[in-house]
Amino acid sequence: MERYIIKGGKPLVGEVVIGGAKNAALGILAAAVMTDGVCTIDNMPNVRDINVLLQAIQEIGATVNRKSPNEVEISGRGINPDDLTVDNDFIRKIRAGYYLIGALLGRYKKAKVVLPGGCEIGARPIDQHIKGFRALGAKVVIEQGMIIAEAEVLKGNHIYLDVVSVGATINIMIAASMAVGNTIIENAAKEPHIVDVANFLNSMGANIKGAGTDVIRIRGVEAFHNTEYSIIPDQIEAGTFMMAAAATRGDVIVKNIIPKHMEAISAKLLEIGAEVTESDDAIRVKADHRLKHTQIKTLPYPGFPTDMQPQMAVTLGLSTGTSMIVESIFENRFRYVEELRKMGSNFKILDGSTAIITGVEKYVGAELDAPDLRAGAALVIAGLAADGYTTINQIGYIQRGYERFEEKLRGLGGRIEKVDSDEELNRFIFSSGSVKKN
Repeated sequence: MERYIIKGGKPLVGEVVIGGAKNAALGILAAAVMTDGVCTIDNMPNVRDINVLLQAIQEIGATVNRKSPNEVEISGRGINPDDLTVDNDFIRKIRAGYYLIGALLGRYKKAKVVLPGGCEIGARPIDQHIKGFRALGAKVVIEQGMIIAEAEVLKGNHIYLDVVSVGATINIMIAASMAVGNTIIENAAKEPHIVDVANFLNSMGANIKGAGTDVIRIRGVEAFHNTEYSIIPDQIEAGTFMMAAAATRGDVIVKNIIPKHMEAISAKLLEIGAEVTESDDAIRVKADHRLKHTQIKTLPYPGFPTDMQPQMAVTLGLSTGTSMIVESIFENRFRYVEELRKMGSNFKILDGSTAIITGVEKYVGAELDAPDLRAGAALVIAGLAADGYTTINQIGYIQRGYERFEEKLRGLGGRIEKVDSDEELNRFIFSSGSVKKN
């Protein structure tokens, strides 16, 4: 079983280049099946969720030509409209397979897709997706773990989302882009990857306005055409490396990013005493001293992102004073706290939604289990900041969303290795110990 072994206690220093946004790519790749033309998509992250979705797209008959690890050509020309079932063991383990419902429903007026999986970080219902599809005229039922959607014709409608939902906003937007007439989505999510999916759809010939605001207006079109598109940088990968720099008291330049997308993260780092310097497409984070405490509440964009909450918590766990984090998005997001306690952290969880963090001077290496994608990345940061050796099991979660994670960390001086046997683990410990003695 693959795991990470980390020798901590060394500041991360250097430059790291951020890849494409996973959450944008998943919606974009699904939407690409809506044209018989060819969609050339680059800056695509080469991570497990993406590869699973590409496999599912290929299995329904679409052409998938992987030109490089980060560039793909997709055409929906070969899809058989009589068999639009998306289900295999792999797609059941990711969440974003549900974007194929919106894409297939929009183009072919029917879809049959397995219920979503993904990280177990709390209730993530799809009721708003279903509400939107039904408002467009589709009949939607759930039978034997499958979502089945069908319509004679999709017609534009005025849809108000009861809660701000990134997934529902993207899915409804994709389907409505080929509906008859006009659709308005109110109380829409505003994340950067929603704007990116809308821009991609528009590049294929869609007519979408207002993405990035809470009201999105869509005029349906009959067909899409060829396009070439480059996915935006990954906000959460960038934020993870920014936090890693802060937690290890390092000095890291995070490159190939959009600083505007990072404002909530940058603001909190400045507040706790880190140096944050922005340029056109990069941010430098430097922290050569122990940082301060703060308070955070996770909120939809442009608020502090829930996907950055565990990484921030690890950093605050090493800061002075007492910090508080209120998680308002997912109720099971603090499952990593039990793992951090093994390292000597001082966390108290109140009502499952609030963490009271009393900072400690250092973490101590331990054997940990990654409970989900972002928490797993946070535990890696903790290991890099800790004294001694840390092993992290179940790193498949981390590989779902971070491309060449350990390689990029090593490029910053991090002592981390992916191993799949005790022999390899012991070899790492011996070699890193020998380096220290020299």
